[in-house]
Amino acid sequence: MLGYTTLKSIVGKDITLSEEMINAINEWQNMMNGRAGWVADPVKSLRIEGGICREFADAVLVEMETNISNKRLNKIYQAGIADLNENLQDGIGLGSLIIKPLGLNGVEFVTPDKFIPISFGDAGKPTDVGFLSVKRAGENNYYTRFERHYFTNGNLTIENKCYHSYSSEYIGRPCELYEVEEWADINPGPVIFPGMLQMDFGYYRNPIKNKIDGSKCGVSIFESAKELIEKADIQGARLDWEFESGERAIHADERALNKHMKQGKLGMPKLNKRLYRGLNIEDGKDKELLKEYSPDMRDESFNRGLERYYRDIEFNVGLAYGDLSDVQFVDKTATEVKASKGRKYNRVTMIQNKLQDCLEDFAAGLAFHNGLYTSGYEFNCNFHDSILTDEETQRQQDKEDVAAGIMQPWEYRAKWYGEDEETAKKMIGTQAEVIE
Repeated sequence: MLGYTTLKSIVGKDITLSEEMINAINEWQNMMNGRAGWVADPVKSLRIEGGICREFADAVLVEMETNISNKRLNKIYQAGIADLNENLQDGIGLGSLIIKPLGLNGVEFVTPDKFIPISFGDAGKPTDVGFLSVKRAGENNYYTRFERHYFTNGNLTIENKCYHSYSSEYIGRPCELYEVEEWADINPGPVIFPGMLQMDFGYYRNPIKNKIDGSKCGVSIFESAKELIEKADIQGARLDWEFESGERAIHADERALNKHMKQGKLGMPKLNKRLYRGLNIEDGKDKELLKEYSPDMRDESFNRGLERYYRDIEFNVGLAYGDLSDVQFVDKTATEVKASKGRKYNRVTMIQNKLQDCLEDFAAGLAFHNGLYTSGYEFNCNFHDSILTDEETQRQQDKEDVAAGIMQPWEYRAKWYGEDEETAKKMIGTQAEVIE
């Protein structure tokens, strides 16, 4: 990501995106790519960050139903959000995400490293934002397009600038858009769109208070667990070392080794690379020539420590116990487990609310670019939360439905006992005969 001073010079005035936020976004991105600052041999990333984002995205979208009443618009909309899950994972990990229409039927998911929040409104949505697109031509030619969206007298305004440099690390000097073939037909503007009173894209931001610089920029879902993730990665390296150092080996005296005639090296048939040679293990000809090295493994202790870090991370980011950790290591009471599910439910619900606003604004952007902004279409988005509802509550509700005749007894068995329809009906019949 370009530095604050460079971005400020491009915009021509102060911007909301601070140097602290730029550094934070770069750090989150490195963490998600397995290149956190503490990752160096022998410590490797356990990719916990990706697991956290994937778990939240799956929970948020698993039962989402969304559409636009206009058939033509809905077709574009559905195609546009087909890859929403994988891109929402990036947004959750990096703090925010923009879903932006491209022309009539294209869609672009823009992560925080590719857009510049210049200012925000009271509702926490951008009122002035710039997008960066980079094209490479040849070995050392880089072209950067800066597309800015803002309001002029309450109406949407879009303008474009282009820069050329010989390094990807610098923005370079201003140039013309037509120097890049793909941008030749873009109107540099500024172009004002009367009647378009909102941004032509959807903006998603994690429901987390920004304690990095106090701005309305989004914060990563795992920001509060960075130190714990670091400890977990280091603990994982300890566990790997325990397995590696605990591999069986043989200590051998030189008298037990055969000398290779051609290479002049000592060796021993049928022993692998973990053969260790010891000089004069025991004095005297009758002493042992070979000794086995097979230490007791302490992997269980190391593994329990790693699982503890997993549970602490789950608590910090708002996941339920067992989402990252192994359920057999979750030594928690039923009340604690239930509370953790409720914690996750609340966090997922807040993410869904933010995403719904984003998708509604994205739909409005699609309508604008397709000349349907004032067509009177309806936007619908519903999140069914049955998968997040506490199991005990859901089971009790099903029992009440059976008692009321809404649900068949065999359906209850099939759902809660994992039986197929034939087996469930058979079991219901058998139980009835016993009762009689």
